[in-house]
Amino acid sequence: MKRKVITTGDGSKTIQIEEWNEQYHSIHGALQEALHVFIKTGLQYCYSEGKEESLKNISILEIGFGTGLNALLTAIEAEKLRLKIDYVGVEAYPVSYEELQQLNYTQIISNTTQDLFDVIHESSWGKQENISPFFSIKTRKQFFNDITDKEVFDLIYFDAFGARVQPELWTEDIFKIMFKALKQNGVLVTYSAKGSVRRAMQTVGFTVERLPGPPGKREMLRATK
Repeated sequence: MKRKVITTGDGSKTIQIEEWNEQYHSIHGALQEALHVFIKTGLQYCYSEGKEESLKNISILEIGFGTGLNALLTAIEAEKLRLKIDYVGVEAYPVSYEELQQLNYTQIISNTTQDLFDVIHESSWGKQENISPFFSIKTRKQFFNDITDKEVFDLIYFDAFGARVQPELWTEDIFKIMFKALKQNGVLVTYSAKGSVRRAMQTVGFTVERLPGPPGKREMLRATK
């Protein structure tokens, strides 16, 4: 399928699959969406909730590693919070080097983050790499329904393509896999707020909240095991 790099509403770029009219990130703002859905509503929430228990380590699974934007922002946040994060990014169809070169996240965030972005993408598939004292990453080339982790993760970034184009990624079967992969009290966050998605999550055992969405989207979902 033909892909091209486009500019979103906040000036940050993303990749569009033209045949589907679907993007890796929100057309209203790739960076804004990632910061709101995954960092603020996911990582910062889990960190603040865990403070009383002296939570020092958080294990994260990203469903749809894609451009690596969520991983980059998480690595930056780990440094700010002095929080050790073990990050696993799952992606069946990795982004090409040529596409990565067209993305402008580091120019918008800070030019000093370019080396970090490069190192994240240079990490070997299937091998855990220590990127900094606070952030390690393991990227896995894998289909989502092949995930077999059990009670490993504190937080899941569910960033798959939308249910409009890939409904099979938003089913009870997939959310059962996510539920099993999370530790007790673990959290899953996603940009989606579809009623069918919320009901599928609830059916497999999640407690689900509807929360304000990122720019251009009224709501999003946060699910807790």
